Amino acid sequence: MLLIILYVVLVLVVGGCACVVWAARGGPAWARGIATATLAAGELVRARPRGGRNSGGGTTMGDGSDG
Repeated sequence: MLLIILYVVLVLVVGGCACVVWAARGGPAWARGIATATLAAGELVRARPRGGRNSGGGTTMGDGSDG
């Protein structure tokens, strides 16, 4: 099931990129609309804060000194 979801996301991304290229070359209005949505989604993904579960960058148990 997860593989199907990843495949659908991949198809949507590739299709969105194709519409961006097509719209840049003067494609139809619907392609320009999809291109605008694709570029907006890309900006949202780029602007989201990085962090997730491990925002500390790793786990350290001390300052590195031995004694």
